[in-house]
Amino acid sequence: MGLIRELALLPLAPLRVATWSVGVVADAALAERRARIGQELAGWENALLAGEITEAEFDRREDELLDELEDLGGGPIESTT
Repeated sequence: MGLIRELALLPLAPLRVATWSVGVVADAALAERRARIGQELAGWENALLAGEITEAEFDRREDELLDELEDLGGGPIESTT
């Protein structure tokens, strides 16, 4: 039964591959954006610790980045180190 089903769906194989490929690219782009947010957040934290920005500025930037992360679907930020 599975073989007959696969043979019947064989003409749709290119569409299935294209759909899978788009999903892989979208996942990679999401991971890249989340990593960028993590890097930016670490940079702002370093700037705060070095006295280059005020705590209010850090809080504002942190809120912006966390809002962007939430818009992307939340979850932990991937470490790039």
